[in-house]
Amino acid sequence: MTALPVVNLFDAPRVEGEPRPEGYQVPSARIGPLIGASALGLTVYELEAGQSVRPYHFEYPCEEWLLVLEGRVVLRHPQGETELEPGDLVCFLPGPEGAHKVTHRGEERSLVAMLSSKSNPSVSVYPDSDKVGVWSGDGEVAMLVPRDAAVDYWHGER
Repeated sequence: MTALPVVNLFDAPRVEGEPRPEGYQVPSARIGPLIGASALGLTVYELEAGQSVRPYHFEYPCEEWLLVLEGRVVLRHPQGETELEPGDLVCFLPGPEGAHKVTHRGEERSLVAMLSSKSNPSVSVYPDSDKVGVWSGDGEVAMLVPRDAAVDYWHGER
């Protein structure tokens, strides 16, 4: 019999991953693959002062949850900003009403977990930079373009 995979969210090794600009340098641990998950993804992010997990965005068709594990973070959402503390849990629904950005403005580090349904493909919309990303099921970028690059449905058809 195979042992049940167990991962402690506080001890999971966090790595830098792909290069990110200042303000988004956040080590993370992708937990889903460590426990054999396929329908849900969970990532733990370690935020130092002034860092954000991702730019302000919303997604289709994925639902995301944010759980604050340690420290305090500021959550930007369509209604404004809310400070969250350990134990706070928030759900981001698909579409514009679920737009969010998680930023750490305190002195001590913060630790947050993001749980997400998985879809292949998924779409992220970034209102501040007016771009759209289409992501494949393995998390790779299939396409990231400015919204004004859109063409008519019949463009190029014969």
